[in-house]
Amino acid sequence: RRLNRPCGAEGENQMNECIEMMKQRRSVKRYNPNRPVEPEKLEQILEAGMYAPSGYGKQSPRIIVVRDPGTRDLLSRLNARFLGKEIDPFYGAPTVLIVLADRAQPTFLYDGTLVMGNLLNAAHALGVDSCWVHRAKEVFDCPEGKALLEKWGIAGDYEGIGHCILGYGAGPAPKAGPRKAGYAVYVSPDE
Repeated sequence: RRLNRPCGAEGENQMNECIEMMKQRRSVKRYNPNRPVEPEKLEQILEAGMYAPSGYGKQSPRIIVVRDPGTRDLLSRLNARFLGKEIDPFYGAPTVLIVLADRAQPTFLYDGTLVMGNLLNAAHALGVDSCWVHRAKEVFDCPEGKALLEKWGIAGDYEGIGHCILGYGAGPAPKAGPRKAGYAVYVSPDE
């Protein structure tokens, strides 16, 4: 059943709030590692990810929820290895959502990317900070990553799309910079 009121009961005002929320979302790169995301908020974020559009309605992505500090730290080390630096690429965030997508689907990359976008926007809407951390493809194509997938019971040919880190920022949130000129190009009918 489709609602005729976008983003809530107030129609245009609610839509404006949704757009403002998307404009304000920023990637946070410093977290309080001792402040976990509340379970009810995490469930809402995951639900938003699960309702992302997918090609042919196949729902090719999977979301792996990592809250275990040991597994989180292992993933951080693997990610840092592919980055070529000895840092925590997860910036201290206590929760990592790994988005994988089934390579058997022709739209897998786009499907997983849409899940990532929904996760990031839902987190912001709930007051949870987030950031998309790359190199999930490399992590889950390497032997250690493949062993983790097997341990977690993920069978098939899945590609790592991204790590969505979640938590609460340690410090002020970054501000958005101006958008570049020519970002949107209008094509008008010939006159």
